[in-house]
Amino acid sequence: MSHTVLVVDDDPPVLETIVAMLEDLGCQVISAKSGPDALDRLGENRDISVLITDINMPGMDGHELAELARRLRPELKMLQLSGREPRRGGLPMIRKPFSFEELADILQRTAGIH
Repeated sequence: MSHTVLVVDDDPPVLETIVAMLEDLGCQVISAKSGPDALDRLGENRDISVLITDINMPGMDGHELAELARRLRPELKMLQLSGREPRRGGLPMIRKPFSFEELADILQRTAGIH
């Protein structure tokens, strides 16, 4: 089963790297550079099954985005990314920097992507 993953990060090189990793895992990938941009993408595409968001972003942070996304799409699987923020809200989190293998492992455990 192919997954459509929405990735959100305000750092373009990081976003590009994560998109490439997910494509290597066989995912369809949609990217967004901010929380509001991500909410627009969620509204436009019902095929998105997984949201991966950076926590520390200007304006709407990843915690707020996850909360709003959960209201819009309760079934959405989510993963938070951070280099320094604490885990919050019971969502799985992966610390930056991470390897392809670490991303693949956590996505398999949290979203069934393999």
